[in-house]
Amino acid sequence: MCIQVNIDGGPTKSGVAPAEALALARAVAALPRLALRGLMTIPEPAPDFEAACAVHARARALFDQLNAEGLGLDTLSMGMSADLEAAVAAGSTMVRIGTAIFGVRARSA
Repeated sequence: MCIQVNIDGGPTKSGVAPAEALALARAVAALPRLALRGLMTIPEPAPDFEAACAVHARARALFDQLNAEGLGLDTLSMGMSADLEAAVAAGSTMVRIGTAIFGVRARSA
C-alpha cells in the first residue's frame, strides 16, 4: 500500500501533510497485515514543466527521507497524464495515465 501525501497543500486534494508522513508511515509499517510500499501524490496542476518538476522533487525528497529512516519503500507513485514527464524526471516509479489512454471522463450532472 501507499500513503497519499498532499505534497503541495492543494485544497482539493487529500492526503497527509508532508510533516506528518513519517509518523504515519511508521505507524502503518508496524501493522502486521499491511505492507507499506511507498508514497502517492496528486498535486494541483502546475503552470509549466519546471513548476511540475519542483513539486515532484519535493515528493521525491520526502520519499528519500522516509527511506533514510529505514522504511525500505520501493514505490513513488506520482504523475498523471498531464505531468508524467515531470514526474518521471523526478524519480516516479509509477504513473497513472488513464486520461491519455481512455480520454477525459464525462462529468455527471
